[in-house]
Amino acid sequence: MTIAEHLAGKLNRREARAAVVGLGYVGLPLAVELGRAGFRVTGVDSDAARVKAVASGECYIADVDRRLLGRLVSEGRLSATTNSEALRGCDAVSICVPTLLRKTRDPNLIHVFEAVESLAQRMHSGMLIILESTTYPGATEEAVLPLLESSGLAVGKDFFLCFSPERVDPANSAYGAREIPKVIGGVTAACCALGTAFYSQVMREVVPVGSTRTAEMVKLLENTFRMINIGLANEVALMCDRMGIDVWEVIEAAATKPFGFMPFYPGPGLGGHCIPLDPHYLAWKTKQVGVESRFIQLASEINGSMPRHVVRKIQDALNDRGKAVRGSRIHLVGVAYKKNVSDVRESPAVDIAALLRELGAELSFSDPHVDALAVEGAALERQSLQDAAGAADCCVIVTDHDGVDYAAMAKAAQLVVDTRNALRGVEDERIVRL
Repeated sequence: MTIAEHLAGKLNRREARAAVVGLGYVGLPLAVELGRAGFRVTGVDSDAARVKAVASGECYIADVDRRLLGRLVSEGRLSATTNSEALRGCDAVSICVPTLLRKTRDPNLIHVFEAVESLAQRMHSGMLIILESTTYPGATEEAVLPLLESSGLAVGKDFFLCFSPERVDPANSAYGAREIPKVIGGVTAACCALGTAFYSQVMREVVPVGSTRTAEMVKLLENTFRMINIGLANEVALMCDRMGIDVWEVIEAAATKPFGFMPFYPGPGLGGHCIPLDPHYLAWKTKQVGVESRFIQLASEINGSMPRHVVRKIQDALNDRGKAVRGSRIHLVGVAYKKNVSDVRESPAVDIAALLRELGAELSFSDPHVDALAVEGAALERQSLQDAAGAADCCVIVTDHDGVDYAAMAKAAQLVVDTRNALRGVEDERIVRL
C-alpha cells in the first residue's frame, strides 16, 4: 500500500487526526465543522486568549454554534494549543492564518511563512497540508512548497500539498462553512485527490480544479469581481448625486430585470479583510507578468474616495443649517465594516472618523456589536443611540445593522446622513442620503 493510499483510507474513515493553524474567523468555523464530521481536531494559534476560550468551550466567533463548540470540546473532539509541537501527531493540516498588504500594496505573507516554517520542522511522511490563506497565484508552489520540501520529504509522494480558498461570509446565516462549495487544487493529481477526499467528509460540495494556481485565482476573481462592481455602484452614486437622482431607486428598478443585471450597492467605502486587500494581490502578480490591472486600480480609487464623499455630504448638510463641522457633535451609527458583525478591520467608519476629527468634530459612536473603537490611537466615546440621537448635531449611518430602530432615531435626530439607505421609504428633510 502506498503512502497516498494509506492516508486516503484514514481520511475516508475519518480516523485521520486534523489540525487547523489559525483560529480566527476562518479557522475556528473550519475546526468546528471538522469536529462535527467526526475528526479529532487540534487548533493551533499564537493567541493564548483564543486558545483559552476554545479550551473552555467559549465562542468568540459569532457564526459558530456555541453549543456545538462546547460539546466538541467536552467530547475531546476539539482542542486548542499555542504549542506547534501538536502538529507532529497530525495527518491533515489546514493553514488559516491572515495575509496582509505592505504600505506599497505588495503581498505580506509573514504569517504564512511563520506557520509553514514551523510546520516544516514537524512534518512526517503521509501528511496532507492545505493552505487556505488568501494569496497570489503561484504562491503555494513558489513560496510554500520549497519550505516544506526542506524537510527532505517529496511532494506528491511523501506529503501532499493543496490550496483551498476560504469563502467564509461572516453573518451570512444561509451559507455557513459547511454549505459553501469548497474549491481545491493540488500541486499534483494525488495531492488534489487527497484534499478532495478530506474535505468531502466535511463539506456539502467539493470542487476540484486543475492546479493550486487555479484555486488561488478563483478566490481573487471572486473578490475582485465584488470590488469592481461595488466601485461601479459607487461611481454611479457620485453621478446621481450631481444630477439629483436617487441612486437607490435606480438600482432597485434596474434589479427588476430578470437577466443581464446583478445589483450591487454603493456605500461609505470598502471594509473587512478580503475585498480591500485581495484584488491588490492579483494586481501585484499580474504586473510581474506584464499586465496592468486597470479595472482594479480604478475601482480602488473610487472606493477609496467614498469616505471623503461622505464627509463632504456631512459638511454640506451642516452648512445648510448654518453649522460648521468644527465643534459639531457627530455621532456614527454603526462602525463595523459590514452589517451584523463586530469586525472593524478596514472599516470605512475609521476613515470617516479620522477625516471628521481633522475638521474639528466632536465624535461619538454606537454599535450593538462593537464595544470600542480607536481612531489614530485615540478612543471614540461610545454612547447609546437613544441618548446620542437627539443630542448630536448630525447622526451618520455608516453600518446598517439589523435590529436597530432607525426610524425612531430619525425622529429624534436633528440631522441624519444615511450612507446605507437604512431609512428607505422615510421622507424627511432632515435625512440626507448618499
